[in-house]
Amino acid sequence: MTDGSTRRTVLATGAAALAVGCAGCSNYNDNSGSSSSAESPSGESTTGAAAGTALARTSEIPEGGGTVFKDQKVVVTQPTKGEFKAFSAICTHQGCTVNRVADGTIDCPCHGSKFKIADGAVAHGPATRPLPAKSITVSGNSITLA
Repeated sequence: MTDGSTRRTVLATGAAALAVGCAGCSNYNDNSGSSSSAESPSGESTTGAAAGTALARTSEIPEGGGTVFKDQKVVVTQPTKGEFKAFSAICTHQGCTVNRVADGTIDCPCHGSKFKIADGAVAHGPATRPLPAKSITVSGNSITLA
């Protein structure tokens, strides 16, 4: 072999090893270790939840509180009687899934971020960005993803 071909072989082997090593790198998304999250062209986080997915009956969402739908990665709140809001259940800090709604906030278990149930705004960091709003449809007593 010539010095040139040896150098190319070493560089190609090193590049391939680097690519394989980086394949295991990913963003910390949630406690499941898998991710169906993506980013839309507007920069808004999207999840694997399909439009038209029935989430709950209105009576199942407590007034002044909410419910986390972990499988759909959505949290639905009822800040005031009859007003329903929905947000991504993926924390904007490091991608954990929020786990509860209590005392007027949507809470992330990983680092303590809290978001307001009325608009998804940060109530307590370390998160600095609000939870992205999700579209829902309330028809009669049924709440579905829009």
